[in-house]
Amino acid sequence: MNIQELFQQAVSRSKTLTEKPGNDILLQLYALYKQSTEGDINIEPPSNMFDLVGKAKFNAWESLKGKPKEAAMQEYVDLMGKLK
Repeated sequence: MNIQELFQQAVSRSKTLTEKPGNDILLQLYALYKQSTEGDINIEPPSNMFDLVGKAKFNAWESLKGKPKEAAMQEYVDLMGKLK
């Protein structure tokens, strides 16, 4: 199975987890997913200073800037492998 197929399986599995991961894990999954599917961040940071969730998501994705899509997919698959 190639990384693309493994990634798609992990994404499907993420929707059926029995336990909700902590916020830090959710942010990692979000950033890895965005990097895997869209590449480097391509949006402006949230302008509302009270949008803490939006800023956290932006920062998490921005921290992966330059990471190849395949590497992000592999990290996503590996992280999902550790979750229940």
